[in-house]
Amino acid sequence: MPYNMQIGDEINILARYNLSTTQEGLKIHSSAESNVIEAAQRLFDKDLITQADGGYLTTLGRKAAEHAQDLLLIINS
Repeated sequence: MPYNMQIGDEINILARYNLSTTQEGLKIHSSAESNVIEAAQRLFDKDLITQADGGYLTTLGRKAAEHAQDLLLIINS
């Protein structure tokens, strides 16, 4: 699957989650850029996050966030 900006926007949201706790979520405000709001909606539609505006990671979302953060760590090293 080729990389595109939509995937990049979704990865950027997943990278913001704190994986050291399950008690911390994200809130995407209505004033955020439209690409961020749309990326959050896509993650919600894919059952990776609990709310269309962020919320918490689902079990599948946590795995995706772990992989996304690992990938960014490797690429940025």
